[in-house]
Amino acid sequence: MDKDRIAGSAKDFTGKVEGTVGDIAGDAKAQAAGRAREATGTAQNLYGQAKDAAREATDAAVGYARDAYDSSGDTFRNSSQALAKKVQDNPLGSMLVAGGIGFALALLMTRPPRRPPPRRWGY
Repeated sequence: MDKDRIAGSAKDFTGKVEGTVGDIAGDAKAQAAGRAREATGTAQNLYGQAKDAAREATDAAVGYARDAYDSSGDTFRNSSQALAKKVQDNPLGSMLVAGGIGFALALLMTRPPRRPPPRRWGY
């Protein structure tokens, strides 16, 4: 529980007491001061509740992110093990696939630059 909630509840309570005393005594100034303190306490209490809700949401998001990170490591480990098994089962096919990917990357990296089309002098 946030300290703003505790302080707000205390101000709210004292404001209600002061407003009631002002009602009983017939003192409009004390009654107005009590209502103002009550409103201040309510606002401070709501602010504390909002801070608590934000803290809880942040903690939940951190927990979800931590769980996703932990499970992603398991997924990566499982997929790398499956890939290693496929390579062990079919080494020739794996070599051909790796060679094809390497050849395609080499073509992309060593491609000559595009030349602009020749200009025609008649126009």
